[in-house]
Amino acid sequence: MALVTVTSPLPKSKISPVMLGEATASDVVGERKRTLFRGREWKRLDIETPFVVCAVHCLSLFAPVQFNWSAFWVAFALSVITGLLGITLSFHRNLSHRSFKLPKWLEYSFAYCGVHALQGHPIDWVNVHRSHHKFGDSERDPHSPIEGFWYSHMSWLLYRKSITKRCREDNNVGDLKKQPFYRFMQRTYNLHAIALGVLLYALGGFPFLVWGMGVRIVYAWHITWMVNSVCHIWGKQAWKTGDLSRNNWLVAVLSFGEGWHNNHHAFEYSARHGLEWWQLDLTWIVVRLLQAAGLATQVKLPNEMQKQRMALQPLKNC
Repeated sequence: MALVTVTSPLPKSKISPVMLGEATASDVVGERKRTLFRGREWKRLDIETPFVVCAVHCLSLFAPVQFNWSAFWVAFALSVITGLLGITLSFHRNLSHRSFKLPKWLEYSFAYCGVHALQGHPIDWVNVHRSHHKFGDSERDPHSPIEGFWYSHMSWLLYRKSITKRCREDNNVGDLKKQPFYRFMQRTYNLHAIALGVLLYALGGFPFLVWGMGVRIVYAWHITWMVNSVCHIWGKQAWKTGDLSRNNWLVAVLSFGEGWHNNHHAFEYSARHGLEWWQLDLTWIVVRLLQAAGLATQVKLPNEMQKQRMALQPLKNC
């Protein structure tokens, strides 16, 4: 069943009129900025998160002097496995939006791939993303662009109290919390990342660690965060979504199809984000292959009537 978009009970912050077309600069005007460092309550994760983010970025700085082709291809393969199969296909389209159904053994396998993207365990990731859709571009949005580009890009991660307040876990992810596998991933999340790092070091030494855990994760982080930040500021709007979501072709190319973000906000239940033939969406190609193999079922797509209702301009031949 597709998720239902819920209107935020809180008023959205002031947003300047948005030109429905191509934006050359940010149209977002926030009423206030969130204080990230002074006059705030600190939680354990508020210290651990920036430490991990900084450590992984520092590890990636060794990439030029630790380069070899084996390490590069390990990083590339892990990017596809953890990014495409793990984050975009599993965490996003399958778990967050239930855009299609997979056999449980395959659903759990893809979700485990996502754990190694180091973007959080499935319950946490899905909780944040569902909140983003419920309260998009409002004060309840966990990474709202109304508080500035860098807040929506990454600094929202540094304020756990704000995330907890904005994302009510029990209401958002009850379906996942009922399943022992996802509760186990929640309890043991850090151990899996450590195990992969140890395995990479054992197989290829420091170069494998730098490229497989440093470069690969930093790349995936910033591409994912660009969907939250860039795709709510720069790009084109094709649909009447009532928010600032935009289609950005460059982000789409870099993120396995996630950059067609206005399409996604218009039809969040859709397994396909690149709705036009020329909109490259590698994740959708994988879903279609799974569907052809009989592994992906109940694949959801918008019909012509739904497209007509959301279109900015009348569609032809509808």
